[in-house]
Amino acid sequence: MTPQEHLSQIAASPSDAAVGAFFDLDGTLVPGFTATVHAGHRIRRRQAGIGEMLGVIEAALRYRLGRMEFERLIVRAAGYLRGESADELAETGEYLFRSHIEDRVFDVMRDIVAAHQERGHTVALSSSALTMHVEPVARHLGIEHVICNQFAVDDRGLLTGGIVVPIVWGARKASAVRHFCADNDVTLQRSYFYADGDEDIALMREVGLPRPVNPRSGLAAEAGRLGWPVLNLTGRGGRRLFGRR
Repeated sequence: MTPQEHLSQIAASPSDAAVGAFFDLDGTLVPGFTATVHAGHRIRRRQAGIGEMLGVIEAALRYRLGRMEFERLIVRAAGYLRGESADELAETGEYLFRSHIEDRVFDVMRDIVAAHQERGHTVALSSSALTMHVEPVARHLGIEHVICNQFAVDDRGLLTGGIVVPIVWGARKASAVRHFCADNDVTLQRSYFYADGDEDIALMREVGLPRPVNPRSGLAAEAGRLGWPVLNLTGRGGRRLFGRR
């Protein structure tokens, strides 16, 4: 399916808030991983010690090779930030978005988000990334609802080194979206889900309109087996289709 064909389908869809449009972040709205921008920022500012630098590299390699579960990876990353201010991290996240991520958002995905908004669909950014990475993108795209992971903080607003549980990933992301739909009168079987990762197969199977975007191997195989339409983007997603923001 071409982006133009998909946009035409959205334009012809019911104008109804009961229709959800759920978007993953990393690899779907932007190429790569937004968290690596923060890691690079800490290294450049010499906020990361040699142990953290080596730990991040090792954890990233283990995760990419399938030798470390996501839950362990994200908890390990949070441990490096123990004692930092949640408010200051949010400010850093906004700065890094403006300086490094904003221009990387796929143009076609901007158009698709806007098309759902124009139809009055309930749009949500549902990601396993953390709030400091997710919320700036959501604000930029005018997405009201966010489902993502959060740092655990103490009563002073300082990070404890943990993550609020349950951690949003894989089947737990699907569960979080189900709860969101129940709380917001959204019908999952009428809803769309855009994502690239194999871990998102669980939610792809539950929505009525799965939309893999640049899918990794496992998701691509499942899409081929079940006949899900795939959006393949290159670069920043090609030219803007309709001059939307």
